[in-house]
Amino acid sequence: MTTHYDVILSPVITEKATKLSEANQVVFRVALNATKPQIAKAVSDLFKVKVVGVNTVRVKGKPKQFRQRPFERSDYKKAIVTLAEGQTIDITTGL
Repeated sequence: MTTHYDVILSPVITEKATKLSEANQVVFRVALNATKPQIAKAVSDLFKVKVVGVNTVRVKGKPKQFRQRPFERSDYKKAIVTLAEGQTIDITTGL
């Protein structure tokens, strides 16, 4: 059995994600095997908000180099969660 903390790994705090907060959207990094209903339930239970929709993006890892040694960044999944009108999540406070 997975907990809500296994589904939602961390909030994404970037300039683009901060701009989405004006449109009642919040971006989270989620587990690769997490489904949209699992993400919606986890967000609504943890933050006590009403979730209207969830969009997911699977980001492929890029090949990089460190001290002339090649490696590849891990794949990860982002979820863009749309909240009901008038509801917000303050991700700076933490859980």
